[in-house]
Order: sequence, then C-alpha cells, then structure tokens
Amino acid sequence: MSDLPTKAPVAKIRIRGLTKRFGDKLVLDGIDLDVAPGTSMVVIGGSGSGKSVLIKCILGLIEPDAGSIEIDGQNVLALPSREREEVRAHIGMLFQNGALFDSLPVWENVAFALLAKGKLSRAAARAKAVEVLAQVGLAETVGALHPAELSGGMQKRVALARAIAARPDILFFDEPTTGLDPIMGAVIDGLIVECVRGLGSTAIAITHDMASAKRIGDRAAMLFKGRIVWQGQAVELMNSGNDMVDQFTHGRREGPIQMELRR
Repeated sequence: MSDLPTKAPVAKIRIRGLTKRFGDKLVLDGIDLDVAPGTSMVVIGGSGSGKSVLIKCILGLIEPDAGSIEIDGQNVLALPSREREEVRAHIGMLFQNGALFDSLPVWENVAFALLAKGKLSRAAARAKAVEVLAQVGLAETVGALHPAELSGGMQKRVALARAIAARPDILFFDEPTTGLDPIMGAVIDGLIVECVRGLGSTAIAITHDMASAKRIGDRAAMLFKGRIVWQGQAVELMNSGNDMVDQFTHGRREGPIQMELRR
C-alpha cells in the first residue's frame, strides 16, 4: 500500500486575490475562496459588503481589477472572450427578483436560453420547459401563463426552472428567499437543494436569511468590507465563535461591526 499523499481535488471554483474598485471605493479587497465540486457555498454579509459584485465578477458581468477566477482549473479572466462565454454557458443564475420577461409566457421564460442558442425547436423547447416546471412543482398549464399572473412564490419557482433548464454545472442564487413568507421560503430552499443535488451542480448563494443559509449551504463564508472574515460549515453559522459572524447572524446592534461603522 502506497504512503504517497493523495492529490487534493481541483476546486470547481477557485478565486485568488480578487479585487474591484469603483472610483475611490474598494469593494472587493483580495478575495480568496474555494468551492469544491458538487457542494453549495453560502456567502453572507451586510449590504455593501461586496456579495453581489463577487457573483457578477464570476459571471463576467463586471471585470475585476486584479486577481484570478478559475473554473475547472482554467483562469477565465485570461481566456479570449469566446472561450469565456463557452465556460459561462454552463452557469445558471437565479436572480433576486426573478428577472422574468413580462412579455413572454412562462414556458418561453424557462426555455429562453435554449431558444436563444438555437439548440431546440419551439415545440421541443416547450416540452423541455414543461418537464423542468414539473421539477419545481408547477403544472403544465402554468407554462401558458404570464409572470404577472403568478404569485411571488410561483415566480421564484419559474426563475429556478429557468436557471436549471440547461442542466448547468454551476448555479448562482441571489437572495433566493427575498420577499417570500417563511413557509414559501423553506419550500424554495428545498427545491434548490433537490435541483442542485439532482444535477450534481456546484452552487454559490448570497443571502441575508440565516435559516435559508443553513438549509441550502454545505459551507459558508462571511464578507465584511470586501474581505472574507470567516469560512466554515454552514451548520456552524449561528455558533461560529467569530465575533463578526455571531453579531451578524444573531442581529445584534452592539459588536465589532457597529464599532467599525462608528469610525
């Protein structure tokens, strides 16, 4: 039996030294983050901590000033634009407010990317949409409706169906339970977990909802002033031993975050 050390698996997403400024404001200050294949990472932090900018940098919506973003061992920031798009074609996104197209019926919203890329005929795309809608607990008849005819919870389900329709390797979730009551929030979280596990995808979610974070996350990280101040298991969020994390997760007025804000 060999005593040679086993090689650590390559992270699905590996971020090193990621930095982004907007004018004089430093939003990301040298972020280092690893997300293992097939796991879910939850990123928490207050408003303005850099959570959304981090995701937008990975998605290619914002160009960072420095650092690297590796997906499957490739630094996507160093790739030509066409190759970057090929990598990012394997990413699905659930936006905070759904971002559904009001003028399109539900089934076209779900199959939008498939139709835009010309991968399927309209008939095949509609059949695919019906199949994916069923995965998030929505009937075939919902496909003919428009987003304005749906409740907030149903809109979230449609947005989730759109995110998973192309069976992406990576999924991003931006505040997935915002605007939902606690029960519907738990339903959406359950669907997210089922979809991520069913696809074998790697996921990153940003959220202020601690109950949601513990339900959908395998690991968690906290951002404060553009830096990661803690990483650990998501189940440890409420008992992390880190003063900043404990103040944030328990919603305490007094603590190190407030002291920073008073300066």
